This record gives sequence, structure tokens and C-alpha cells, in this order.
Amino acid sequence: MQRLNVRRLPWPTDWAALFGAERPLVLEIGFGQGHFLLHLAQERADANLVGLEISNRCLTRVERSVERQGLRQLRLVHSMAETALQFLFTPASIDEVHINFPDPWFRERHGHRRLMQRNTLDLLVNRLRPGADLYLATDIRAYADMSHELLAATPGLDNRLDAPWVGSLPGRVVTRYERVAREEGRCCYFMVWRRNDSPPPPAPRAKELPMPHVVLQSPLSLEAMRARFEARQWHHGATHVSCSRVFLGERSLLFDVYVKEANIDQHLALLLLERQNRPGEFTLQPAMYGHPRATEGLHLAANALADWLLSLDDGTVLLGRKTRGPDSEG
Repeated sequence: MQRLNVRRLPWPTDWAALFGAERPLVLEIGFGQGHFLLHLAQERADANLVGLEISNRCLTRVERSVERQGLRQLRLVHSMAETALQFLFTPASIDEVHINFPDPWFRERHGHRRLMQRNTLDLLVNRLRPGADLYLATDIRAYADMSHELLAATPGLDNRLDAPWVGSLPGRVVTRYERVAREEGRCCYFMVWRRNDSPPPPAPRAKELPMPHVVLQSPLSLEAMRARFEARQWHHGATHVSCSRVFLGERSLLFDVYVKEANIDQHLALLLLERQNRPGEFTLQPAMYGHPRATEGLHLAANALADWLLSLDDGTVLLGRKTRGPDSEG
């Protein structure tokens, strides 16, 4: 079974083409050991099922089960939920979502990692088609209270229950996690909300740009540039770029770069390559290993690094720049 990754899939993904059939699209976010998702695949032959998970260990285990059971209408994707929702799915494209016992991240300083928060919920609602159902289960009362408050404050959703939650749902498979929670004396809280016809919350859409490309001419050698390098950081809005190390090759410098954007982080390399038969001319571009994606953050990184190189010597000039977005800010 081919493992899918948010960095390698098309942005956005044509799920009907990937599955080979146009069927309702059902998503489970954070499938863990896969008990619920595998059961759902057995019950929902009429749907295209996508499971999101960040744990490689869980992915490997569930992949084996999918292969063994021959579940051709199920695909597993290695991705954070926020990243997948922004880049892989289009507005009003998802027909059903399941979130089962998400990590509560109890410590206050870890609160930003919780799945159920305003920005992520708005993005999810934007991707739900009218009439789509959102199922949420938790065994943490504080998380249930917090989630219900968020859901109730979302105009695009209507509660399908007569109460904030129920203690069980007819026909739902009991997963190992739920069974352990009940054995340890914890109550379970199940919520069901439906996407209504109100306008969706605004949400970013997948936006992949051409790869950045900068051409410079400089009297400095690669060795001299490397000697002037110091770890640097650049910021623009919610995008942060850091360049921590540089490595000297035979005809190149390789810059170790980390780009953090709203819903995606990338650890990549920018390559400054001396052009053949053109002494003193250099091309700055992403190194193609690691599947870098041409986001606004990558363009910011290329702009920032190019501006730094231009600042090293008055004799360094810009010959060409194919980048997007504002210039770097130190």
C-alpha cells in the first residue's frame, strides 16, 4: 500500500481520481490504532474514506491491516489535520468527519496543539458540504465542555442531539480506547453536529506557487560567503524563517532552512550553485530532496537569503529574481 503524504499529494487533491470513483468523501482525523476507521471501511463500501494520522507507528500498523483486508476504498495520509484541511481539501468537499478521542493536551502551554480550536474548526466547517455530519467523541469532561462551547458558537453547524452530548451512539463500534476509558471509570461524551446552509467561514485555500529562483553575480567566492554566514531569522506576518547552518560543496553552498507558516512547517534546503562557464554567477533555488512545496513561506525564505547575499558586497548585483511576495524583513 502506497503511503500518502500531504507534502507529496497534489494541492488540492482530486480524491475521485485518486480513488478511481466519485463517492461521498468521509474523513477520520487522528485514527490512532485504526479500530474505528477499519470498521467504518467495512460498513461504508459506498464512500471514499480518508484517514489522517501523524504517528508513523500507527500508520504502519493500520497500513498492514488495510492491505490484509483489501480495503480499496480507504487511503491513509501522513499529515497534521490543519495542514491537510488547508491544502488537500476544497470548500464543501467533505461529506462526513469523525474525530475520536483527540489528545486533550492538558498543559496550558500546549493548548495551541489542541485540534478543537476556533481557527481549525472554521477551516473544517469551510470544507464540509451542507448536510455533512461532524462526529466528536471524548472521555475528558473539560474537553467536552470546551468543544461544545466552540461548536455552539459556530453559525455553520447545528446540533443534531437534544443535549450537548450523549453517553453512547447506537450502532457505533466500541474501540479499544473507549473500552479502556470505561473500564477505568471515565464517561464518554459523543457529539453530532450537521453543516447547515449558512455561508461558510472564510478559510485559506491551497495556494502553491512556482518554485523560487534567483540569479546573482558576485565578486565573492563561495568560501568567502560561507565565512560571512551567521545564523539568521526573518519574519513576515505569521510566517517565520530561520537559516541555521550552511555547508560548502565543490560548486555550491547548501543553506539549512526552516519555514513555519500558519498550517504547515517545512525543513528544507536552499542551494546556491555557481553557474557553469559563467564565473561569478550564482543561482539560488530550492534543493529538490525532501519534496519542498512552493508556498509563500518558501518564497519569503528565498527572498530573504538573496537579500542577505546582495548585502555582503557592493559588487554583488541581482541578475534575475522569480519570486513572489514581499521582500524579506530581518
